Amino acid sequence: MNREPTIVILAAGRGSRFLGQQHKLVQPLGSATVMGQTILHAIDSRLPVVVVTTDTLAAEALRWVARRDLVLLPEVGSAPGEPLGMGYSIAAGVMARPHAPGWLLLPADMPALRASSLQAVAKALAQQPVAFAQYRGRRGHPVAFAAELFSELSLLSGDEGARRMIARYPSIGVELDDPGVLQDVDTLEALQAMRRSLGLAEAPAETGR
Repeated sequence: MNREPTIVILAAGRGSRFLGQQHKLVQPLGSATVMGQTILHAIDSRLPVVVVTTDTLAAEALRWVARRDLVLLPEVGSAPGEPLGMGYSIAAGVMARPHAPGWLLLPADMPALRASSLQAVAKALAQQPVAFAQYRGRRGHPVAFAAELFSELSLLSGDEGARRMIARYPSIGVELDDPGVLQDVDTLEALQAMRRSLGLAEAPAETGR
């Protein structure tokens, strides 16, 4: 049995701020996509990985992980009355690996975050029940939770993330020389900036939704 914390990659959101023609997570980035690069760095950390996503993005996720490491959720807004959202995604990922000694929550739109940063935050869980990456004093991702917080994580729902839990329990910030812990791809401009920072060729400009 693997006794390392599990990385829960959160890839079930709509990405509504991204105004490209396709979902932000399938945008090309180097030899992969935004989601692909995030997953590859997670795999490179040698920690267990589970991806929480939707049918729309399942094919992309399955390029990088086995089906047993995939948790499929309905699209946000597709099931009236269902408490879908970030909190629901976190709970689903945690409950998919209930016996893990902890979980690192990683949004799938953070492809510049290094594998070594994931390892460092995982190790910090031995010191406090909550650990998070930070760069120059600014809190970023991943955010990690120890197994003792399983019950509370599994009850999250809707758009309520785990921010309140960070404030409620003893935590440790892991200072890292990795600006990728702060860099996400929420907008087309952010994607273009990331391509430039990584020395990658610009893809053709997109317009529309």
